[in-house]
Amino acid sequence: MTAAPSPSCDRVVELTTDQLRARLPEALRIYVTAMGYPPVTAQQRAPMWSAHMLRAGWRCIGAFNDDDELTGIGYGYLGAPGQWWHEQVRRGLQETGGDADAWLEDYFELTELHVHPSAQGAGLGEEILRRLLDGAPGSKVLLSTPEGPTRAWKLYQRVGFQDVLRNYNFTGDPRPFAVLGRPLPL
Repeated sequence: MTAAPSPSCDRVVELTTDQLRARLPEALRIYVTAMGYPPVTAQQRAPMWSAHMLRAGWRCIGAFNDDDELTGIGYGYLGAPGQWWHEQVRRGLQETGGDADAWLEDYFELTELHVHPSAQGAGLGEEILRRLLDGAPGSKVLLSTPEGPTRAWKLYQRVGFQDVLRNYNFTGDPRPFAVLGRPLPL
C-alpha cells in the first residue's frame, strides 16, 4: 500500500497524454480514494481514462507535492453525441423536460476532478479547475458530481455553476448525481 501524499503542493501543471499514462495508477488511486470507491474500481477505470485521452479537446492538469507525488488530477474533453456520459445526460434531460439541445452543444465535459483527501481544503481543487478551464474548448462546461453537501459542491457553487439536472442515477452507480454547468470562460 502506498502512503498518502503529503498535503503540500509544489506545482500544478498541464499534463500530456504520455505524462498521464505514466502516472495513471497514481491518478486512479486518488480517484478511488476521493470518491470512496473500492480499490478494484481503478482497474476497471484505467481503460476508460486511456480512451478519454484520445478525444477531441482533451486536456489534463496535475498537482504534485514537493516529493513529486500526484496530489490532484483533473481532465476533460469536448462532449459529443455517442459518448456514454453525453447520452446519459441527454436521456435524463429529456425525461425531466430539460433543454438538452441548449446544454449538450459545444461543451467541454469536465470528466474528472479529484484531490487526495490529505490535500483537500487548501484551494487545490479550485486551482486545478481554473487551470483546466482556462482556454478549454467549448462555449460552456458541464460536469456531474454526487449529490450532497461536499467540498466539491461548494467549489462549483463558488465559481458559478448552476443546476442542469438533479438527482440523476447514472447507469452503474446507485448514488444520485447532479449535472452542473456554466458558460465559459470562468
